[in-house]
Amino acid sequence: MISNTAKAHIALLSVNVIYGANYLIAKGLMPNKIGPSALVFIRIAVAGFLFFILKSFQKERVDRKDIGRLALCGLLGVATNQFFSMNGLSLTSPVDAAIIVTAIPIFTVIISYFLLKEALTAPRIVGVLLGASGAVLLIYLGNSALGSGSLIGNIFVGINALAFAFYLVLVKPLMLKYKPITVIGWTFSFGFLYMFPFCIQDLLATDFNSFEISNWISLSYVVIGPTFLAYLLNMFALQFVKPAVSGSYIYVQPAMAMLLVAAMSYYLVDSQYKGDITLEKLLCCGLIVIGVYLISKNKKLQHQKSK
Repeated sequence: MISNTAKAHIALLSVNVIYGANYLIAKGLMPNKIGPSALVFIRIAVAGFLFFILKSFQKERVDRKDIGRLALCGLLGVATNQFFSMNGLSLTSPVDAAIIVTAIPIFTVIISYFLLKEALTAPRIVGVLLGASGAVLLIYLGNSALGSGSLIGNIFVGINALAFAFYLVLVKPLMLKYKPITVIGWTFSFGFLYMFPFCIQDLLATDFNSFEISNWISLSYVVIGPTFLAYLLNMFALQFVKPAVSGSYIYVQPAMAMLLVAAMSYYLVDSQYKGDITLEKLLCCGLIVIGVYLISKNKKLQHQKSK
């Protein structure tokens, strides 16, 4: 019999494999088959509808004073996050995008210091500096001839990571107060309202008649996998493991993206991603990994001392 903790780890691994593959699958759709903003519209609309159905089975009232925070979480964690993620990915390399998002735990520590007044000790400061250096350097490399990266695309993905880090800090007290499906249902509802005026035109301009079966399969994956299923698996896992454990699995994403890019470059002679995996990018990834490790390790030490 598999324990709940083991199931949680399997769920987290699945979540980040889904996210890692999504960089390449979503990139394959944009912009030739569908515009990034149109893809954002479909992701938020379909996932939001599915979450609304789930939310209707366990009705829970929300205090009026929390509506503003939920609205802000919808802006940052859904609309801004999805908009800059897809528009950034459409311009840059899947490898660059997957590496940059690993800076989310570092951004979260910085934001927590200013908003929640969490302590910044020496190891944390070193971790933040190393990780931030890796993320900034990788964004800068998008302006060079290293692979298919893009400076603007990398900046957009960086904005996506920063917005999601703000969301994680702001949503934490709501997750403690309400059921996760209630919070996610509300945030996706607000997110849909925010993104509608910016994405509807791109959706209407999409020629769905030109879609082949493979395109529909890819679109279904992007909408159901990383937008809906991943949220559900994450909610399940967080019932049995600490958020720090969940965050450590984020490194599966660039690893998965790199494996897929390497496979495509090996088997496809004309692969557009040839040259995307470079020593410089691996070094940037290493800086981010070391940075988050120092931050996570320091948290564990503080927890042990407080016992």
